Amino acid sequence: MQKFFSDAVEFVPILLQGVWLTMVVTIGSLALSTVLGLVWALMRVSGIGFFTGLSATVINVIRGIPIIVLLFYLYFVMPDFGIALTALQAAILGLGIAYSAYQAENFRAGIEAIDKGQIEAAQSIGMGWWLTMRRVVLPQAIRIVLPPYGNIMIMMLKDSSQASTITVAELALQGKLIASSTFKNTSVFTLVALMYLTMSIPLILLVRHFEKKANRK
Repeated sequence: MQKFFSDAVEFVPILLQGVWLTMVVTIGSLALSTVLGLVWALMRVSGIGFFTGLSATVINVIRGIPIIVLLFYLYFVMPDFGIALTALQAAILGLGIAYSAYQAENFRAGIEAIDKGQIEAAQSIGMGWWLTMRRVVLPQAIRIVLPPYGNIMIMMLKDSSQASTITVAELALQGKLIASSTFKNTSVFTLVALMYLTMSIPLILLVRHFEKKANRK
């Protein structure tokens, strides 16, 4: 145990550099996936055949491509088309696109859970589709989607480790580099696991809070 603590004193400052990049990737991809997911969801429920079909196709295509393949494509293939992304940009864009499909289904479920009578009442007093969505549907849908949204945040935090496959020196890659140079696998990866757990626990508690709040209504 004493050996583990001495290793922790040595390795934690280096691993914290990876924690910072992990948070940047997670927050950036979360923001992108939220915006894209909301766009796909609104297209899906718009009632316009072209937009509905396009959104369904995009969502199915994204869900059918593994995240790691999407990251490789953005980082290694896009330069062939004249678009060169940094590893960090590719990681945020790849994870954001990948998770936008899951965000879209989450938002769509929340929107469709709203009583259709409220939508009809809003339209009967002259509200257009977009105004009805903005003032009536979305404020209620947001409360419904918060618990699963929190779960997506936790999944995204853990999947940010896949950014290491395109050389983003986030927490997982920092741990791998330290372990390969010191051969102290047990200490290093125990610290990495504890750091991921430390970042996940607040999100887990936040999800539990949202779930309890939703169950009271």
